[in-house]
Amino acid sequence: MDAARLGFSPDTVIQELGWDEDVDNELRSAIEEIVGHALVDGESDEVVDGVILWWRDDDGDLVDALFDALSDLAEGGSIWVLTPKVGRPGYVTGADIAEAAPVAGLSTTTTSSASAEWAATKLSTHKR
Repeated sequence: MDAARLGFSPDTVIQELGWDEDVDNELRSAIEEIVGHALVDGESDEVVDGVILWWRDDDGDLVDALFDALSDLAEGGSIWVLTPKVGRPGYVTGADIAEAAPVAGLSTTTTSSASAEWAATKLSTHKR
């Protein structure tokens, strides 16, 4: 996937949560190239414009992870949940994401292919 399709733009701050050895490093690098600097991790106390959350079936409670992702997210920001595609270890169904999102106060807006191994689902905050 062209990382630009995720909607990130230069000089935005993107937080990365759920990193592990299996993430798509080419996608990470492409996002960093677009924004012009490194992704920030969960230890940062910076307000962020967007979040990428790498999520696998055995990672725990998705609702809790979404609440954590919201803690540093600026109003109007989005969370991209990146999950292994169908047939890959750790696959997460779209229904699981669709069920967790509203509990965390989020709406599912877009689902697409992020890379050969990962799918991306964009979650946005509800308008106030």
